[in-house]
Amino acid sequence: MTLEKKMTDYRTEKDSIGQVEVPKQKYWGAQTQRSLENFKIGSDKIPIFFIKSFAMQKKAAAISNIALDNLDNKLGQEIINVCDEIMDGKLDDHFPLSVWQTGSGTQTNMNLNEVIANKANQNLGKSLGEYSPIHPNDHCNLGQSSNDSFPTVMHISISKMTTEKLFPAINNFIKTLEKKIREFKNIIKVGRTHLQDATPLSLGQEFSGYQSQIHDCISRINMALNEIYSLAQGGTAVGTGINSKKNFDKKIINEIRKITKLPFKPTKNKFAALAAHDEIVNFSGTLNTTAVSLMKIANDIRFLGSGPRAGYGELILPANEPGSSIMPGKVNPTQSEAVTMVCVKVIGNHNGITMAGSHGHFELNVFKPLIAHNILQSINLLSDSIKNFSLYCIRGLKADKIKIKEYLDNSLMLVTALAPHIGYDNSAKIAKLALKNKTTLKHEALKSKLISEKDYNKIVDPKKMIYPA
Repeated sequence: MTLEKKMTDYRTEKDSIGQVEVPKQKYWGAQTQRSLENFKIGSDKIPIFFIKSFAMQKKAAAISNIALDNLDNKLGQEIINVCDEIMDGKLDDHFPLSVWQTGSGTQTNMNLNEVIANKANQNLGKSLGEYSPIHPNDHCNLGQSSNDSFPTVMHISISKMTTEKLFPAINNFIKTLEKKIREFKNIIKVGRTHLQDATPLSLGQEFSGYQSQIHDCISRINMALNEIYSLAQGGTAVGTGINSKKNFDKKIINEIRKITKLPFKPTKNKFAALAAHDEIVNFSGTLNTTAVSLMKIANDIRFLGSGPRAGYGELILPANEPGSSIMPGKVNPTQSEAVTMVCVKVIGNHNGITMAGSHGHFELNVFKPLIAHNILQSINLLSDSIKNFSLYCIRGLKADKIKIKEYLDNSLMLVTALAPHIGYDNSAKIAKLALKNKTTLKHEALKSKLISEKDYNKIVDPKKMIYPA
């Protein structure tokens, strides 16, 4: 880089360490620039959704500091205005930091503080990097620490993404499954245990199991979300609240509640809120369970739709796209495959969050950016995959009634209905003979003289076998 280009494209800023060259048109400052240079690790960036949630926290802090006579009204209003711009997505290009930074998220907090200060000062006719009359630390970070602000924003972003994106996706999925339960209510099919033929059930009953799993998942998430509504703000550096005013915590959280329209409250213990993230580990556990449930459902759909002639073939999958680059006419279970990959990722993310949560050393957990990245990625991936799975797979599923009836008619496990009448051993003998001789249950049962044809037809009725007697 030539000296001329450097002078043209960059401005000089300084911090407590010294001078730093910062891109001339960017609103970030020295600490953000140092982070960019010192943490060139991977391509994962702090999500913009998280940044917008951070702007909500900064806005709430400015409103609270004004109300507590801690911050000049004019300066505070300029901070609020810039926060609104960030929340509206107008300044997205000014938040470039990697997830892999200092474990408290200090550099992301300072990224917000610097952008807010520079933009606010520019709005007041000042030059970038001047930091007067509004200073990143003295005004934008007033009464705050990265150590309580970052976890507060973690909880805000988790709550918002869950309520705005995950819950709608799951609720729609439940409704789609409910439609299939009604549609498949009277279709009797072979049950399977241990991957072997078992007694009958209806296809609707099978799908009711899926619906129940997902309904339980959203209940678990809701319960865990109640803990996420507790915020660390007000603990500042180590939980004591040093450099914040009395009742600042209550005031700022009340403002966050107004901005987000979510029921946030002060945490019961600020020392725990900074040093550990048990609430997020627990919440991630509910996402992990959701992934486990989805894995089972998606795999069942994939297997039941296998074929069309050499698989189970009980379900007809929607043909959303050509299935093969070489085999014409092939339809693959693409949505199931996408969902199961997401499930594996969510399970992996939970393992990462679990390990990160276990490393809260003394008064601070320093795995906060990783935890934030993993949990938001899990929520986002689950939301999108559930939405697509519901729309492009479950909604268009059809039952192959001919194939289902063929399997049912030839099922040896219908013999279970005979056991109370002719005994377990006799029933087992009939089933084994039918398998060995490649005949039907009815043929071998009548041949045994243990039951009449009239009684056989009355007892071995699949429609009567899907409920208790």
